Amino acid sequence: MNDGNATDRVIQDLRRAAAAAGPGTRLPSVRELTSRHRASPVTVAEAIRHLVREGLIETRPGQGTYVAARAVEPRTVDLSWQTVALGPRRPGDEQLQALLALPPAGAIPLSGGYLDPELQPAAALGAALTRAARQPASWQRGPVEGRADLRAWFAREIGGGLRAEDMAICPGGQAALSTALRALAAPGDALLVESPTYLGALAAAEAAGLRVVPVPADADGVRPDHLAAAFARTGARLFYCQPLYANPHGATLAAHRRALVAEAVRDAGAFLIEDDYARDLTIDGPAPPPLAADDRDGHVVYLRSLTKSAAPGLRVAAIGALGPAGARIRAARLLDDFFVAGPLQQATIEFVTAPAWTRHHRALRTALRDRREALLTALRRHLPDLADRLPVPRGGLHLWLPLPEGTDDVAVATAAAADGVVVFPGRPWYAAEPPAAHLRLTYAAAAPELMDEAVRRLARVLRRRTG
Repeated sequence: MNDGNATDRVIQDLRRAAAAAGPGTRLPSVRELTSRHRASPVTVAEAIRHLVREGLIETRPGQGTYVAARAVEPRTVDLSWQTVALGPRRPGDEQLQALLALPPAGAIPLSGGYLDPELQPAAALGAALTRAARQPASWQRGPVEGRADLRAWFAREIGGGLRAEDMAICPGGQAALSTALRALAAPGDALLVESPTYLGALAAAEAAGLRVVPVPADADGVRPDHLAAAFARTGARLFYCQPLYANPHGATLAAHRRALVAEAVRDAGAFLIEDDYARDLTIDGPAPPPLAADDRDGHVVYLRSLTKSAAPGLRVAAIGALGPAGARIRAARLLDDFFVAGPLQQATIEFVTAPAWTRHHRALRTALRDRREALLTALRRHLPDLADRLPVPRGGLHLWLPLPEGTDDVAVATAAAADGVVVFPGRPWYAAEPPAAHLRLTYAAAAPELMDEAVRRLARVLRRRTG
């Protein structure tokens, strides 16, 4: 007898019985169904599992099989009152949701801020988390500021300036950034940012009610002269920047500008929030040390996340600051979520102090170099005029592609998505009017062999729009 046909017969029999009976009604036993359909117990069990997955029936150990409770039909409600109660939507929400959206099936992703699953150390992370989860101590309440050994690791990685007791563990870099903005500024205060800058920082600033003031940046990072002028004009006491492989444009703060930026911050009596998100994403040569390593007077608030360089699910970051600023940040973290889950912290410290972390670093550097070169090669082949003007960062995840003058970058990104390649427009990364149109192209989210086809599609879109 064909087992597949027998399974179908049992499924249809149970489906009819369930439809005719009310929720909670006991259905025929496995023995009854085996006899009725001359099927094996394995076949009957498979039919039952199939209908359990559909939610039509449920099994109760030691009792039998029953008709499952009917799904409650959604009732029609009038929620229009919420429009008045909530007021206007926060700026930046739509852009941030678009940035984090998963690419459509079949599309080639040249957008996003996380590693391709092939580049993530999932096996090592899974093994570390499994071991951590089996230890009862990891499930207990730990220090609200985070495990001492994990805070010490982050402090050592800076190379000076901050100690373990100055650090706090956070559930990801975005949470750390939001905490810092709320702890160090009040609604209505000015926040200086590089222009362009990380979209998530703009969204967090808007949510905190801060007045964002852009400061021009170029291939050598933020302009110190404009930074000093912005401090003087606005009275700002807070400056957010990414000195290493800045997102989206990839610039690293040049050596000759580091002291000038520190001087501008010090003269203003201000804080510099150093978002060191790309510390583990270096491709070419050694990376310069963090600005926090040379800070002795408490002007630098340091933030580093492991999410970008490991896996999206590793929501572990650290934030550190000296003096009262550090105390305020740690107090704000306590109010936000008490503490980061113990098993995740234990798995993280085990991972970053094991040989697997070093192996991952080496493999990631090679893989990112290969993918960056594959994307650059494709751009030079299909968009040579634009590739000639493209700055090549020494690390990070992105290329900042300049578009022909007059191009609508948002329209290009929309058309590209319809053509099966996902890119992100440059406009949302500016706090004010963008001086030129760009696309942010991510080389870490797609396999190297897909880069040529992705850029070919993008070039086709650009030709249609620029004629």
